[in-house]
Amino acid sequence: MADTSSMNIPTVDLLDLASGEPARLERAAAALREAFGVFGLVFVKNHGVDAPALERFYDAFSAFVARPDAQKRPLGRADFWYQRGWTPPNTEVAVASNGQPDFKECYFAAPTPTDPQSAMEFPELYPENIWPDDAPPFFQEGLLTMGRALHEAGLKLLRGAALALSLPQDTFTAACEKAPHVTRALQYLPLGPTQVNTGILWGEEHTDFNLLTLLPGGRFLNPEGRPAPKPDDQSGLYLRTRATPDAPNGEMVRGTAPAGCIVAQVGQQLEILTGGTFLATPHVITAPGVPGWQRQSAAHFMHVHTSQVLFPLPGFRTPEAVANYAPPVLAGTYDIKTLVDIGLAPPAALDKLGYRHYDRLNRMRATS
Repeated sequence: MADTSSMNIPTVDLLDLASGEPARLERAAAALREAFGVFGLVFVKNHGVDAPALERFYDAFSAFVARPDAQKRPLGRADFWYQRGWTPPNTEVAVASNGQPDFKECYFAAPTPTDPQSAMEFPELYPENIWPDDAPPFFQEGLLTMGRALHEAGLKLLRGAALALSLPQDTFTAACEKAPHVTRALQYLPLGPTQVNTGILWGEEHTDFNLLTLLPGGRFLNPEGRPAPKPDDQSGLYLRTRATPDAPNGEMVRGTAPAGCIVAQVGQQLEILTGGTFLATPHVITAPGVPGWQRQSAAHFMHVHTSQVLFPLPGFRTPEAVANYAPPVLAGTYDIKTLVDIGLAPPAALDKLGYRHYDRLNRMRATS
């Protein structure tokens, strides 16, 4: 894995976007155009995520993860496609992977209010949050507080992205109001002595299917389960840049954020809406070359509302973009298809799409 410096990735200051000053706004817009257009990722400062609270939440998450699977299993809700509660290890598979499940377990919660009408239309995408009856202290509060802070930072970035593309400021924020946003805590699991340096990854290379992903930063845990600096230089987040004539396969760039910054990544939905002007970046989470280490991280996934149509916006409908992203598709349909692809929803979930009442006709025919 090449270790190209991540310092070429631009950083945007959310105070610039809030300033109202033309020079500062243009500086932030220029950073977003380059970051989202070339890397599909930007570093963000003055983001509002409280670092001590994040550490406190990770401590609570550690206490939850340490519980026996039998205690966690009732919170693993396959009936709503693991969109809330606990995701067991080896459940999710990247679409472009070699079939290796991700070596992680997770916990999902929605930090923002959902749309009751949409909950009737897409019940598996808008379920109520579930929590352990005896959750570790600060588990629920910490996850929701972190998710809300990341969501507010994401809304500011989406307004900045619209500014960068000379679009109305609310273009993207209006499209994601009361959408099925979700915050996810992740625990990447230790590899054994026979697994390290064999090509096993913590997370296979993939692109996120949502609108925008915000990552507050994580931490490594040593074999004794205590926070510690990373064990080697090969583990962590890498991303693949946009293809160029000189680098037709893109370049693998380390995605480690500067101190005090968080990371925001373009998702497939934002790529589609911009006709590929902004790029959903392939990224991979590599495992260390030494056994016994774990990693904790978190992500907030912002989505286009399920009732919105995913297709390039009018100003981005070039012949190439139309060919690449046609046909238009309802965002809720797109979500269902992708959750099936990555193994969180069963293949039978696709039966929700299209007309489902041939059984009624068959009953009528049988009694005629």
